[in-house]
Amino acid sequence: MLKTHSCGELRGEHVGRAVTLAGWVHRRRDHGGLVFIDLRDREGITQVVCDSVTAPEAHRVASEVRNEYVLQVEGTVRRRPPGLENPSLPTGEIEVAARRVEILNPARTPPFYINEETEVAETLRLRYRYLDLRRARMQRNILLRHRIVRFIREYLSARGFVEIETPILIKSTPEGARDYIVPSRVHPGKFYALPQSPQQLKQLLMVSGFERYFQIARCFRDEDLRADRQPEFTQLDMEMSFVERDDVLQITEGLFTALVETLETETGKRLWRKPFPRLTYAEAMARYGSDKPDLRFGLELVDLSDLLAGCGFRVFAETIASGGQVKALRAPGCGSYSRRQTDELAEQAVRLGARGLISIAVQDEGQVRSPIARFLTDEEMGAVLARTEAEPGDLLLMVADQPATVAQVLGQLRLEVGRRLGLMDDGLLAFAWVLDFPLLEWNEEEGRWTAVHHPFTSALEEDWPLLETDPGRVRAQAYDVVCNGVEIGGGSIRIHQREKQERMFRALSISPEQAQAQFGHLLEAFEYGAPPHGGIAAGIDRLVMVLAGEPNMREVVAFPKTASAVDLMTDSPSEVSPRQLEELHLRLATG
Repeated sequence: MLKTHSCGELRGEHVGRAVTLAGWVHRRRDHGGLVFIDLRDREGITQVVCDSVTAPEAHRVASEVRNEYVLQVEGTVRRRPPGLENPSLPTGEIEVAARRVEILNPARTPPFYINEETEVAETLRLRYRYLDLRRARMQRNILLRHRIVRFIREYLSARGFVEIETPILIKSTPEGARDYIVPSRVHPGKFYALPQSPQQLKQLLMVSGFERYFQIARCFRDEDLRADRQPEFTQLDMEMSFVERDDVLQITEGLFTALVETLETETGKRLWRKPFPRLTYAEAMARYGSDKPDLRFGLELVDLSDLLAGCGFRVFAETIASGGQVKALRAPGCGSYSRRQTDELAEQAVRLGARGLISIAVQDEGQVRSPIARFLTDEEMGAVLARTEAEPGDLLLMVADQPATVAQVLGQLRLEVGRRLGLMDDGLLAFAWVLDFPLLEWNEEEGRWTAVHHPFTSALEEDWPLLETDPGRVRAQAYDVVCNGVEIGGGSIRIHQREKQERMFRALSISPEQAQAQFGHLLEAFEYGAPPHGGIAAGIDRLVMVLAGEPNMREVVAFPKTASAVDLMTDSPSEVSPRQLEELHLRLATG
């Protein structure tokens, strides 16, 4: 090793010891006869002093260095002079008096400050990601990610799970996001796919008798990106045999609880509640307008449809008569909002799909200010205020539309109001379970039912009879774990019998021939003693993002892509040579 200690290791007990350090110049201060260098490595910073009297050669070299030069320093640990300690550094009570300084590699001036947490354009950060990763914030995030993954491995291994790798080159199958495909050189005209998840493979491992499997799995989906989505991502993949839903929930909740409590000092984040609350999908949508509700604050949606079905405001009455609903969100203390502020919320509601947003500002002594006040009787208005528990100074935001639109609009406005009122405590982690998702959803474009989760999810036992007669009412043995409005993971109890899997394929309009061609290996495996099994997949990137308090997944991934799926550092995707295309039996279409 080129160093005896790290730059974050030295303390008072090392005084008098000869040490060798190596790292990057974090900061240099030239005081004439003394040159001070803050030397940085992954573990921290140590102040190095180069004295022109006692170590003239070291002082000469130190006078030449600049930020981000790579140095090796030999010297002796000593206490800093009284009054010059730096309590903000773990190494702040000591310094190293250098007797030799060697430049291992000089550095050009970086395109942005590495030793300061200043705002830098993301395109520049991603273009020079290897420099961005030197910054303290990114180092913290990546090291936190390492500790999280290590904890997961140790926790699950201690509970009988076996880590097993599954292939990256697999068969392309439908019923998911768009695949990334890989052409085969040795099989012209045929293609592999990169796995969207190891779903079928982990089920086959249950058929293989391993009973408890996990993997820190790389997954790939060719879909539009956003803050919490990347084209390639990492998930904790788990599967268990001979389990029911509560068994999967219990082991997962135990893992997340232990993880958060172990890292609480480092992250500054604590659990909001344990055990985790459990909501059905229908309940989550009705109360919060979201299947991934942020439970750190209340502000639940309130259904007013029964109160306003016969009211004099035609928009409300006609919407309710056509099968829609009217719901309200109470924004406490926002009754004094200006016209501009309410217009901003209305514009947001329209962007989200609403036809409009009705507001009621509650004033003193039961008086209200609202464009619909003259259309409602005193009894109707009183009933609205009573059900919403509105108080003087509050603002009611109301949407009338079909249930899905009402949920989408008011669910997002709830988050906006929560942000504006500062109700989202950054120190809380509000985990919750969302259960009993619909098994299927109707795809208007394709004119058929598609799987909400994936086609291997089992229905609730009491709902199987509805699969052929009323598929939209079938509930799945599926569950999501959410935290602070972010979906952290999802899973289900799987189908493990061929007859039921074939029924599911028929419901999805997958013909027997298609099923055999695409899933024949799985159907056949179910005939060789497949045990009941279920599991879950949790997004490592999203989990780290939440624990690190970052708004974007790119901040916890070492080498991410941009929102347009481009790697600015390596300039990929890129063209390949005609020879490579020829070897793969491919020809690019033009026009």
